Amino acid sequence: MKVAVFHDYFGSVGGGEKVVLTLASHLGADVITTDVDEKTIVKAGYKWTNFISLGDTIKVPPFKQISASLKFALCDFAGKYDFFVFSGNWAHYAAGKHHPNLWYCHTPVRIFYDLYERNVRAMGFPKMQLAEAWIAPQRLVDQHYASKVGKIVTNSKNTQKRIKKYYGRDSVVIHPPIDTEKYAFRKYGDFWLSVNRLYPEKRVELQFDVFRRLTGEKLVVVGGYNKGDHSEPYARKLLENKPDNVEVLGMVSDEELKDLYSRCKGLLCTAVDEDFGMTPVEAMASGKPVVAVDEGGFRESVIDGSTGRLVKADVKSLVSVVKEVGSNPQLFKQACLARAADFDTKLFIAKMKAEMNWV
Repeated sequence: MKVAVFHDYFGSVGGGEKVVLTLASHLGADVITTDVDEKTIVKAGYKWTNFISLGDTIKVPPFKQISASLKFALCDFAGKYDFFVFSGNWAHYAAGKHHPNLWYCHTPVRIFYDLYERNVRAMGFPKMQLAEAWIAPQRLVDQHYASKVGKIVTNSKNTQKRIKKYYGRDSVVIHPPIDTEKYAFRKYGDFWLSVNRLYPEKRVELQFDVFRRLTGEKLVVVGGYNKGDHSEPYARKLLENKPDNVEVLGMVSDEELKDLYSRCKGLLCTAVDEDFGMTPVEAMASGKPVVAVDEGGFRESVIDGSTGRLVKADVKSLVSVVKEVGSNPQLFKQACLARAADFDTKLFIAKMKAEMNWV
């Protein structure tokens, strides 16, 4: 079966990109995208897949998002493949011309739906008006192309609920793939780890506030952002107000990330109602406990009291639990390793092939 996987763009490699690269490598699929940075992909530990670029996007929001959505809506690869998979916020705009198809929906665009009030209302009147002028019609276009998708697969029960609420569609949950065999435990070092893009919805500023209180502890933050994304002002402000005991590494290689997982004391996760979150599973595959806010997809991976702790999203609660878990992280090791195995790549590929009627 000849398969094409459409994905928005590859400026950095996060959870969505890992899903696409893993799927494409196991299916021998072509990846159809817009911006693509070979060095970033290789740095993240993936082999150079057969990419087909529809052309670069405009690196200014919201023109980046508009240009990407137009490229997918106008492209035509019908008849060249036996099956099409869409991934991301804009790639499913190609669904009108490309059948049979499946959309691996990481989440409905959050600024259009569940994070609309949180993000747009906080912009101030002039920016809010401009944002609303873009979002209102774009939301309708998004729903139009979502209706053209044959089948929707998603990453968690949490996202499944959003899909039902905003698209009125049923979906199948297949958790993202984690290649558990490539992670290893070395020791419990002297630092906590945070792995996430520097986006407002990741609430990295909350992590900074926690470690302002934990002056005897250290936090290492891994992650960057795509140029032209909505997060650039947030990231700049964040870095300007970084505590001395927090180190921000930006994007690191796959080998460097695995090394950090192997040596950290534990992982800290603070994202707002996270879709699923692959980083807790990566940490658990390294034998490390996870302290996560008691929201969203973290509830589907972290077992409270066994593989880490789920806690309220406030500074006081997080400070207390980071101290508690960090005092004896080895208590969680065996449960973490066992839990990670439930999300192994082999399970993901088998389930995806079944949904695609792989032949």
